[in-house]
Amino acid sequence: MNTVSVPVYAPTAGPREPVLEMRGVEKVFRNGYQAITPIDLRVERGEIVSIVGPSGCGKTTVLRMAAGLSEVTAGTLARNVGEQAYVFQDPTLLAWRSVRSNVELVAKLKGVPKASRRAAATAAIETVGLSQFADALPRELSGGMKMRVSLARAISSSPDIMFFDEPFAALDEFTRAKMAEVLLDLWRSEGFSALFITHSIEEAVQIAHRVVVMAAHPGRVEQVIDSPSPPLLDPHAPRDADALADLVRAISAQLGSHH
Repeated sequence: MNTVSVPVYAPTAGPREPVLEMRGVEKVFRNGYQAITPIDLRVERGEIVSIVGPSGCGKTTVLRMAAGLSEVTAGTLARNVGEQAYVFQDPTLLAWRSVRSNVELVAKLKGVPKASRRAAATAAIETVGLSQFADALPRELSGGMKMRVSLARAISSSPDIMFFDEPFAALDEFTRAKMAEVLLDLWRSEGFSALFITHSIEEAVQIAHRVVVMAAHPGRVEQVIDSPSPPLLDPHAPRDADALADLVRAISAQLGSHH
């Protein structure tokens, strides 16, 4: 269990406890600017939570605090996880390393034995559908394929929670929609929880069990909305497209009212 807090908040471990919980968390930068007013946020085990909001509302700041990449100024934050992983907008692949070598890199830096990390990388590459490109270099891959490599690298450590900071923003619309489906397939097969930052309301609604709507100046949580038709473990289970479209329109109208 990894707990980061101001002060400490550490709930009793159990199968129904959240993997991430923020209570009254704030962020004030050294220059005195308050980026985030007190917020509460939970990610349950096996849940995908997306955050949407206008530029400058602090979405990435919230994610960085949640992931332990930035300190909280006040409030309590607990991460009840073993492994965690990050996927950012830039796949951050090393140009001179093959797909397999890029996927293995984090495990190599952690000192994982070669045989173990190779087996984990091979399985992850197969899971994202890139087995035939395992020896390819990044320059030989499309944008969507590079993002698949980034996803493979993230899941190779079997994380309990994954943090996504607009991972599909640089992709074209068709590839972006496809990658959202790939993400859900990975969630079904790997069983991780996720906190997903995006500017796309449609993307947020498509992948999430709950959508957090933020507002800016200062950054704050305005609403947390349960999906009317959340992703299910059965990939063939039908989803209510009309209800999801209505939610997209409602969030769009809410965010539009702030401009």
